[in-house]
Amino acid sequence: MFNALYLTSTSKELSAGGRTMNIISTKSNEDKVNTITEMCKLFKVSARTLRFYESKELLFPIRRGQHRLFTKSDRGRMKLIMQGKRFGFSLEEIRQLLNLYNFGDHRTRQIKQTYQLGLKRLSSMEQQKKELGLAIKDLKTQLQLCKDLLLKRGADPRDL
Repeated sequence: MFNALYLTSTSKELSAGGRTMNIISTKSNEDKVNTITEMCKLFKVSARTLRFYESKELLFPIRRGQHRLFTKSDRGRMKLIMQGKRFGFSLEEIRQLLNLYNFGDHRTRQIKQTYQLGLKRLSSMEQQKKELGLAIKDLKTQLQLCKDLLLKRGADPRDL
C-alpha cells in the first residue's frame, strides 16, 4: 500500500513499472539538494512533470532565481507520488495524504487515511480486474466466431 510511514525515509530504492530506481544512494546524501535535471533522471520523469507537481502543491523545491533545488523531503514526496500514481490514486488524493504528514499526531491520521483510501482503491481494482476478465472472455468468443465464419467462407487458415 501507499507507504505513508516513510515520507522522509532513507530507503534506497523505488520500484516503478517493474524497474528499480536508486533514489537515495547513501546517508551522506540526505542533505544533498538535486537540480531539476537530476530529479528527472532519478525518477525518470520530465521537467514539465516536476513543475506540474510543484504547481499542484505536491513538491516544494527551494527557488534560487529561476532554478529549483529539490531536498530530501522533495525526494521522499516524489517517491510517494510515484507509488501513489502506480496504485491509481488521483493527484488530489496523494496531495491530501502528503499534507497530513506534518499534522502532529505521529502520522496516525495520515496512516489511517492511507489505509482507508488503499482499501477503497483495492476494491475498485479488483472490480476492474473482474470486468476486464469478462471483457477478454467475450472478445475471445467473438474472435472465434469471426474466425469460424471466415473459414466457412473459404479463407485460408494461414491468413488467420
